[in-house]
Parts: sequence; C-alpha cells; structure tokens
Amino acid sequence: MRGSSPRTRASEQLYDPRFVAGLFNEMSETYGTVNYLSSFGFTERWRRACVNGGKLSPGMRVYDLMTGMGECWGFIADALEGQGELVAVDISPVMCRRARERQSAFGGLPIEVIEGDVLENSLPDGSADSVLSAFGLKTFSEAQRRSLAFEIARMLRPGGTFSLLEVSVPRGPIMRVPYMAYLKYAIPLLGRAFLGNPENYRLLGVYTHRFGDCGTMAGYLREAGLQVSDVSHFFGCASSLRGVKPS
Repeated sequence: MRGSSPRTRASEQLYDPRFVAGLFNEMSETYGTVNYLSSFGFTERWRRACVNGGKLSPGMRVYDLMTGMGECWGFIADALEGQGELVAVDISPVMCRRARERQSAFGGLPIEVIEGDVLENSLPDGSADSVLSAFGLKTFSEAQRRSLAFEIARMLRPGGTFSLLEVSVPRGPIMRVPYMAYLKYAIPLLGRAFLGNPENYRLLGVYTHRFGDCGTMAGYLREAGLQVSDVSHFFGCASSLRGVKPS
C-alpha cells in the first residue's frame, strides 16, 4: 500500500491469502507431527471437543473450514456414523491434496474437498447443518474474522450449529509467560528437528500472539446473528466457540 510503513506492509502480508497458502504448503510435510508433539497430544483432545461442540448426528451436512489435512475427519465420521456429507475447505493446495489422499479411510462417508479461500466461497446459503473449524482462526486478520463470522451465519441453516477452536494466549501471567516462550522458541526448534523451516513455525507463534483468544470472534458471531457460548481449554491455552443459528 502506497505510503504505508514497513511494519504495516509486513502485517498485511501476514494475512494475505496467498502468503497463508504458501506457508501451509511448506509446512505440510511436518505440520501434523510437530503439531501433535508440541502440544503433548492436547490438539487431538481439543479437536474432539470441537467436533463434539457441533452436536453432530447421522445425516447432517457438515462444513469443515480450514480443514488442513483432514485432522478432524475421524471424529466427524464417528459422529455421523457414515450417514451424511462432509464438505472440507482449505486454502492450501498441498494440504488439500494430502486430505484427498486420506478420504477412503473414513468409512465411505462422502467427502468433498474444496481448495480455495473460505471468504470467497460459493457454498449455498443455509446449506450446512453444522460448521466446524479447528485451528484456522488465527491466520485471519480482525476484518477477515468479522467477514468469516458473517459467512458462517450465511452458510448455516436456521437451527444449524457451529463449533470453532483455536490455540490462544492464556490471560493469567503464570501460564501466559512460559506458554508464549514455548511457542516462540521451542516449537520452531521442533520444526527444525523434523526438517521443517523453523521460521514457518515461529510465525505460528506470531499469529497466536496477535490472535489472543476467541473473545473478539464471539462478538463478530453475535453481530452476525448467532447465539454463542465460549469454552476455555487447559487454563486458556486454547479457546473455543460454539452455538446455533436461531430458527
């Protein structure tokens, strides 16, 4: 942007969809392993809690936004019992390819993987029974998150549910200081150990620091007309939002 400072331009790049897609393309080889080990397995518990928060049942049409490599699909497939439909959206071509390679592992559940920016999707109004997303919110700017809230409201049918999850910054200093140091220093080292680019994993800490927690997103969802409740996980190291679109 003409006249903007280098810091402003760097901030804008961080949330540029092309930059985000490239970042996760590069991390795809190591992301799953580093994510699991660096969280001591908590990411799997939190993903299960996210899916449970959507109150899924057989026959539902479920949208999994920022699906990554389909890390939530096992929990979704179990809840749907093979009856229903899963539509997964992600901006990273490599993540989408890896997700498609895993489709056959989920009991014949119909899964459609859509590669693209969720803020520019063509999914029909009122077409989802439930919208889920795990660990995708932090890569959106404030303005983008507000747009995402209205997209979620648009996609949901009346009475439809949603459940969103993100790594967060604990509010209490006793947990916040060591946790943020861990994100800043330890996770990049794990990325390097598994032949990943440590700078990519350092950026995940930057995104988390800027994101804070799900509180602001809750306000955007309410502005979009949704009923929202919030949940804190493990002393604030993650936070989630769940709720319903009024009938």
